[in-house]
Amino acid sequence: MPKQYYAPMHTAEHILNQTMVRLFGCERAFNCHIEKKKSKCDYHLDKPLTEEQIKQVEAQVNEIIRQDLPVSEYFLPYDEAAAHFKIRVSKEENPQIRIIQIGDYDHCPCAGNHVEHTGEIGEFKIISTNYENGVFRIRFKVNPSEEVKQKYA
Repeated sequence: MPKQYYAPMHTAEHILNQTMVRLFGCERAFNCHIEKKKSKCDYHLDKPLTEEQIKQVEAQVNEIIRQDLPVSEYFLPYDEAAAHFKIRVSKEENPQIRIIQIGDYDHCPCAGNHVEHTGEIGEFKIISTNYENGVFRIRFKVNPSEEVKQKYA
């Protein structure tokens, strides 16, 4: 059973993670707090991002959203998934691992709820950032349409 995250926000988190990996070579967020109104992700970085880099992240995430990519799932046997991804459950718990695919942009194991296509997310906005002890935190929100808000209420 999928975790009950707010689908537009949770899917935006996937896109943000892949954007951080692609732009800065870091790992996906090691800590996330996903809520309907605002969310946050923490990344291990050697230094904080500049204002220009923060704008670049926001623009890239919004570009992927605007591409209206399909969001789908597939399952891999545990050993195959573990060869490609960091798996946080035991083989005994989950012999099959659910992978969420966002077009050709992102693939990762996940048990959460997601939108059907990225266009449903609406605008992605970074509302603040901070850096402390090697951890860069990004706080963000999304603005889906009223119709999408009702769909995933």
